[in-house]
Amino acid sequence: MPDKEHSAGGVIFEDGTVLLILVKNLGGKVWTFPKGRLESGETPETAALREVAEETGWDCEIISPLYKTEYSFLRGNMPVDKDVRWFLMKRVGGDGLPKTPDEVLSMKWLPLADAENELIYKADLEIINLLKKLGS
Repeated sequence: MPDKEHSAGGVIFEDGTVLLILVKNLGGKVWTFPKGRLESGETPETAALREVAEETGWDCEIISPLYKTEYSFLRGNMPVDKDVRWFLMKRVGGDGLPKTPDEVLSMKWLPLADAENELIYKADLEIINLLKKLGS
């Protein structure tokens, strides 16, 4: 039975727009939301805040829990079960310069409808649908 990986991420949603990052993934480039694995002793909340700060350069605070997804994939030949807890965030500081430029190739703010056209991950699209409900 594979180990379970725990990750957390943040969705910065301001004035009807979300911040997306372009990451290298499995040889390609994918637009998504900032996220990463929990480090030893971290809560999902602290991991989400750390990952957003590292990947976007923005210091944020959590407004509320937003979504949890679980999925499985292969890393090489090894099956991996993963869960990700997502939090709705707002910016409170920072400079908007990613601290992990080797991971994050670009960033952009997009209205929800435009973001929906850029995203490919099922969970990311679910998050857009949740945000549309929040915004209405």
